[in-house]
Amino acid sequence: MTGSTTRTENAGSAGVSGSTDPTPLLVIDVVGLTPQLLHHMPRLKRLATAGSQAPLTTVLPAVTCSAQSTFLTGTLPAEHGIVGNGWYFRELGDVLLWRQNNGLVAGDKLWDAARRSHPGYTVANICWWYAMGADTDYTVTPRPVYYADGRKEPDCYTRPPALHDELHEKFGTFPLFHFWGPGADLVSSQWIIDATRHIIRTRTPDLALCYLPHLDYDLQRYGPDDPRSHQAAADLDAAMEPLLDDARAEGRTVVALSEYGITPVSRPVDINRALRRAGLLEVHTQDGMEYLDPMASRAFAVSDHQIAHIYVRRPEDLDATRAALADLAGIDVILDDEGKKSQGIDHPRAGELVAVAEPDAWFTYYYWLDDARAPDFAQLVEIHRKPGYDPVELFMDPLDPYVRLKAAKAIARKKIGMRYRLAVVPLDPSPIRGSHGRLPASDEEGPLILCSTPRAVGGRVAATDVKSLLLQLAGLH
Repeated sequence: MTGSTTRTENAGSAGVSGSTDPTPLLVIDVVGLTPQLLHHMPRLKRLATAGSQAPLTTVLPAVTCSAQSTFLTGTLPAEHGIVGNGWYFRELGDVLLWRQNNGLVAGDKLWDAARRSHPGYTVANICWWYAMGADTDYTVTPRPVYYADGRKEPDCYTRPPALHDELHEKFGTFPLFHFWGPGADLVSSQWIIDATRHIIRTRTPDLALCYLPHLDYDLQRYGPDDPRSHQAAADLDAAMEPLLDDARAEGRTVVALSEYGITPVSRPVDINRALRRAGLLEVHTQDGMEYLDPMASRAFAVSDHQIAHIYVRRPEDLDATRAALADLAGIDVILDDEGKKSQGIDHPRAGELVAVAEPDAWFTYYYWLDDARAPDFAQLVEIHRKPGYDPVELFMDPLDPYVRLKAAKAIARKKIGMRYRLAVVPLDPSPIRGSHGRLPASDEEGPLILCSTPRAVGGRVAATDVKSLLLQLAGLH
């Protein structure tokens, strides 16, 4: 694993510190963008050619919540506390992923620093994570409606609240089932682009943060070298063009960056099954289904792409845990306390051990040994109940010839207000062809940062320098 912390070149040409009005910024998080994919994105490439671009280092784990928190605080996970897209909440005895409360992110945020230099500095957050409770002026973030009868319907949370109906009237309901799951596609990113354009046009925030997830989907489904992934990049580039044109017409500096690069994988690693076979992981059974029992387990893993936090209840079980995983194919390294410290992930929320997958491998969350005893949520798109990340949710079960018929029946029940169970996700992880989470082996496989301002970035930009760079570009640093 490699990573650099070289600082950015001087970006002072973008703004003058102490000026009356800050330079307005649009910061677009183009998930999964790499130098390789930029070749398929002519509009974004023109922005970089006219402006500047540089490789961007990431953090361990190279996942959305950790990387975004580093961009906005200028600190590593060891300080801001976001050690993954989720972790084991020891005080609750539960694994929780994709929380939304900004209070989980420790440290001085970008907008806090901006307002110290320029009181009244305004910020719009359109779908960057940990948006709820953040001290931003305008917020849009995915938030389903969970009805009392068990139905889950697409929706979003906004602040101020009146923005919700305004966006829905103009662009329709937030397309949640295009944001994740088997139906994930460009529709969700297009809605976010439209909402961003509208908020910039009607509210003119000093800083607009925009999160575009589209490249996450086909790159995980098919791998980064597949023509379908290249087409996804071209499609997103075309969808972004009006937003980039708006920013240029307004005189808004554009920064496009990515959190990680997605690299080819072919080997799922069942880390929890190995811990269970060693007698370290425990389950409890209800109605013939097995559920992870984290409070009773001596050791278990929270899998998050190519990283797994291994929670070991007692220090005397550390050696047994290491021994259980010593011969498990697909593990590159297991970080202990010193290893976590060297990688900037030594936070109390992290596992006692942290496993990093080999370059062509990724970790499943599976803990059952017989698919007949898998919990019913295993075949659902259910990111809040699974004790780990499940990229297989991007697929419908290819082994079930009736899967689309079942889906249509479930959706029909949903439309007439009946309870439904959309059990279409396969239990076979082998279709996944792309993953992330490791530090990149080269700049070509890693994230990058683009700026519409010439000479604003160069060399290699550290993820921890993004906050100060944005302040500099705004003329506030």
